[in-house]
Amino acid sequence: MTDKEELLKRANNCCELCGKNDDLEIYKVEPKDKYIVLCKTCRENIDNPTNDINHWRCLNDSMWSEIPAVQVMVYRILKSISNEGWPQDLLDMLYLDDETKVWAEETKDDKNIVTTLDSNGTTLDNGDNVIIIKDLEVKGAGWTAKRGTVVKNITLTDNPEQIEGKVNGVKIILLSKFLKKA
Repeated sequence: MTDKEELLKRANNCCELCGKNDDLEIYKVEPKDKYIVLCKTCRENIDNPTNDINHWRCLNDSMWSEIPAVQVMVYRILKSISNEGWPQDLLDMLYLDDETKVWAEETKDDKNIVTTLDSNGTTLDNGDNVIIIKDLEVKGAGWTAKRGTVVKNITLTDNPEQIEGKVNGVKIILLSKFLKKA
């Protein structure tokens, strides 16, 4: 039996993400040498998951797969569309063991990893405390985040130039160039 036949047998001749059984192909889950079975729709949308957000509602079922490569793909897709709301709920329920989570967060090319830097060029991480170095008008709120204010337990965003944190009890987005690590 070939590897493709074994994979198709494991997947019951269905896409391991959405369950469709037509136009199946083998897909490599980078950067490891592990494979999953995908249908044409999943394959076409995997590089740009926002093309058909509702198609990914199928991940509600496939997220419970015992196959680590499937779990990794589910995590990556949900993470990339998490700003839609419902995917974040699934992400919150998804359990990955430590090794699988590291794999899910790995990229094929480590050069794609961008770090968030403060005004002094210091790397910022989730959970860090920062100090605002300039009075910042909070748009739409009618108040100003004052220079010298400590923002505790920050959260990094997808944009390396921004962080999320609470100022005066309100969660806001701040530009990292106006912050220094505390």
